[in-house]
Amino acid sequence: MSTRLIAPHGGTLVNRLVAGEARQAFKAVAEGCPRILLDAFTLSDLDLLAVGAYSPLIGFMNREDYESVLHTMRLADGTAWPLPIVLRVSPETVRGLRLEPGRTVTLARPDGRPIGLLELQDVFEIDPEMEAVCIFGTTDHKHPGVARLFRWGTVALGGPIWLFDGPQVVPFPQYHMEPAQTRQAFAQRGWRRVVAFQTRNPIHRAHEHLMRTALEIVDGLLIHPLVGETKADDVPAWVRMRSYERLIETYFPKERVILSVFPAAMRYAGPREAVFHALVRKNYGCSHIIIGRDHAGVGNYYGPYDAHHIFERFRPEELGITPLFFENAFYCYRCGTMVTSKTCPHDESQHVKLSGTKVRRMLAAGEHPPAEVLRQEVASVLIESYRAS
Repeated sequence: MSTRLIAPHGGTLVNRLVAGEARQAFKAVAEGCPRILLDAFTLSDLDLLAVGAYSPLIGFMNREDYESVLHTMRLADGTAWPLPIVLRVSPETVRGLRLEPGRTVTLARPDGRPIGLLELQDVFEIDPEMEAVCIFGTTDHKHPGVARLFRWGTVALGGPIWLFDGPQVVPFPQYHMEPAQTRQAFAQRGWRRVVAFQTRNPIHRAHEHLMRTALEIVDGLLIHPLVGETKADDVPAWVRMRSYERLIETYFPKERVILSVFPAAMRYAGPREAVFHALVRKNYGCSHIIIGRDHAGVGNYYGPYDAHHIFERFRPEELGITPLFFENAFYCYRCGTMVTSKTCPHDESQHVKLSGTKVRRMLAAGEHPPAEVLRQEVASVLIESYRAS
């Protein structure tokens, strides 16, 4: 049996990291170029572009790719890609720095420290309202993705990037693995079929059921929590990471699970972000991804299974990674296990279902939700975090 891993999206794992003696030359160039300070969201995109997580992209999108992604969910060359990856600035910044195609731009952290270069190929205007409709399906500013979009500048800078100085502080360094590293780890374990689990929340029993079910048909599981920028009321990343550690420690075979962080920002783009999460995990070496109920959703902006239906708009060979679709899972007393509506014949009187709001209230009050909903080890971590806040 072949142990070859799935190819990266586009066929080649992009590497835009500058190493060795070349770093000094790039830094010298950066000192003489107009400088743009990046926010946390754009910094995470820059880092992920450089290490190949966004392969086949080699930089921020130009107008042609941007508009094609908005309207077709594909790059201008036809490659599947559902979300814009652009560097947004204000018109005043463009005028003040005299930015135009052909110039080289220094990319810097908020403190002004240069970390990379942009080979500027395109400068174009963005219509936030049109982008909001295409990407989020709404222009409601209560949607966190829409609100962020309208806070940004309305001009985009496109072109290849180079990164010569990585993050000053890497979140959870013991769990930080770039795509080349996860691929190496999978190969060393002899894994060929690897399923990814994307999460921005603590793992409850329903999530656990999805992962266990998927593990039955693959060689290994990558638990890949997003630890970049999220909305203020999401559970903090450090709390989530502690809950993942407790769960894996007790309830999963360690030789078949890898925990690694995904340092991206959350976009809350629902169905489109589900496809994005799939393609990115393909670059990390995963052949499958779990897509559950309301993947990457927020509020009531998307239907519970819109993130399943959107995959019908792509041919399987366009994506290359296999989505595993799961319905909402819950515990059934009569079945004596976790089930979904596909596998359980019993009525709701036999089901254990609690709303997220009720679970949060219980945790805030120091109460453990039923073990059929949340493992006690995970509940303890969350209760501790409420007490510390």
